[in-house]
Amino acid sequence: MRLLWSLCRKCLLFSASLLILSLAVFYAARLAPGDPLASYYGDRVERMSADERARAEERLGLHEPIHTQYLRWLGGALKGEFGISFKYKTDVLDVISGRLVNTLLLGGGSLLLIFLLALPLGVFCVRFEDRWPDRLLCRLGAAVSCVPEFWLSLALILLFSVTLRLFPSSGAGQGTLDRLWHLVLPLSAVTAGHLWYAVFLVRGRLLEEVRMEYVLLAKSKGLSKACILFRHCLRNILPSYLSLMAVFAPHILGGTYVVEMVFSYPGLGALSYESARYRDYNLLMLLCILTGGAVMLFGMLAQVLGELLDPRLKREGDSHG
Repeated sequence: MRLLWSLCRKCLLFSASLLILSLAVFYAARLAPGDPLASYYGDRVERMSADERARAEERLGLHEPIHTQYLRWLGGALKGEFGISFKYKTDVLDVISGRLVNTLLLGGGSLLLIFLLALPLGVFCVRFEDRWPDRLLCRLGAAVSCVPEFWLSLALILLFSVTLRLFPSSGAGQGTLDRLWHLVLPLSAVTAGHLWYAVFLVRGRLLEEVRMEYVLLAKSKGLSKACILFRHCLRNILPSYLSLMAVFAPHILGGTYVVEMVFSYPGLGALSYESARYRDYNLLMLLCILTGGAVMLFGMLAQVLGELLDPRLKREGDSHG
């Protein structure tokens, strides 16, 4: 019963958060300067008479008060109808479906690489704590993590696309191998931008663990440092590591959007920039809902994982509730 109530509470919180997000984005987009008709009609809007402009606004539903427009949009959204894209002249769901796979490949691939690399690199640093391999990796990681993904992407393009001509600098390619080849540089930029921060967190958590009292007891029994690290310390931080990856997912999504714009990669990031630039209201709304919903879902997932893997967090949450 308690699990069911907790699930219902999280669903209600998620729904209320999405509603507030949609309301804020809707009003911010409508009140921002610019002419949304230009997105749909292009240069023709400048030659429209007052009557033609009024009919055009009525056709797109822009003639009503903002609160009426929002209620109409919300009613359609609850039925799965998000309107048409002003720029692409087609249903926004069709526009997004063609880009969603590319973003999932880039973001999901980056998250998988970070998940597979952060833990062994963190263990390697702890294994050689305060020795030259640890110091070298920490300094290299600090240098890379300080470079914004925008500049890191440009540097990769300059080196591997312009100078060495090894990888394409834009697009997503056609066919499986070609798509993977186009994915190399964007995937490297997103992964490098977040990997070292995850490694530092793993390293710090492991160092806390190796200084626990049970480690001293294990050493007194004659167990080697490697045995203690891999058989005891590493196992104890795995719950924290899984929660860390869930927390990392929204940050990787944000980095994916930035990298997509630099590489002209046809994903949701580039599409979000276009929808904001051309005031494509319906497309912008759905993209914000998808992005905001993903961030909130991953946050809740991190909380649930933490409660399942570490019962102490659940008891603390119940005491505060």
